[in-house]
Amino acid sequence: MYLGRLKYWVSWLGLGLLVLGLTVACQRSPLADNLAAADCTVVEHFAGTACVPNQIQRLVTLDGAAFEYAIAADLNPIATVSSDFQAQLPPLMTDAQNIGTGGEPSLEAIVSLQPDLIVGLDFHQGIYPQLVQMAPTLLVSFEHSGQWKEVFLQTGAALNQRAAALSELEAYQARAQAFQTQMGERLNDLEVSVIRLYPDTINLYLKDSFCGTVLQDAGLARPPAQAIGAAEAQQRFGNPIQTSISRELLAQADGDVIFIWTGENTAEGNQEAQKRLQELQQDPLWGQLKAVKAGRVYQVPSYWLGSGPIAANAVLDDLFKYLVEPS
Repeated sequence: MYLGRLKYWVSWLGLGLLVLGLTVACQRSPLADNLAAADCTVVEHFAGTACVPNQIQRLVTLDGAAFEYAIAADLNPIATVSSDFQAQLPPLMTDAQNIGTGGEPSLEAIVSLQPDLIVGLDFHQGIYPQLVQMAPTLLVSFEHSGQWKEVFLQTGAALNQRAAALSELEAYQARAQAFQTQMGERLNDLEVSVIRLYPDTINLYLKDSFCGTVLQDAGLARPPAQAIGAAEAQQRFGNPIQTSISRELLAQADGDVIFIWTGENTAEGNQEAQKRLQELQQDPLWGQLKAVKAGRVYQVPSYWLGSGPIAANAVLDDLFKYLVEPS
């Protein structure tokens, strides 16, 4: 089973290289004056073409996902944007310089660092013309978080770190298989619900969300209302990975186990979400859920909405903690 999964992801990598337009040609990018005579590999990406240095020395990442991918692929960015995940995930606690937020990285800070490569996601296309004047810039297309494995492999290959990316994913898959082995027959009688509380809504995270893919890899079933794939969810809810429910539909949030988190971008938002959680815990309908009655509701950090292998391993840590060896 494990070798079959690995072959599947290797085949995805081959497709990903075609998507990225990675070529074997090595040449110097006319935009990369700071590369001097260094070798680089031409990559066609979401916003254009980049000549990625074969030996990346001064990498700057524009968002948390690109930063996590770089770290997981054995690279060490010199700068990145601030992220709540960094405090939650120790491997991301590096000495990388802070260049602002993912929504608004500081162009002045970036140019002062003299990067030899800039990497971000497709939503940075608005500042792409300025970025390519500073260094070769690679923007990766990322439709939703459930695609994290494909995007990680593609990005690793584009950064000349194909072997490291494959090794990281292989180790993750081995841990997911170890979880299944340790759970044994318990997997057959367990449905796992995943909820996120926003200040004003209750959302279910579906089958092809980031955490949903980790649960799939761990062999865990989902309640029927949450076992919905990305294509169907997009058609039904206008969102491939999550959907909101009303208080009256709270039964759709039930399962043998419930994992729940809050997490907003501002202190005020976090306070409102925590208030929402307290109100939910006092709701009689919440008290009727079987996971609540069984005392199997676990509040987890917001890396459950992550998008990379380091966060995925942290989710597996929680599964081992709460399901294999429950306190």
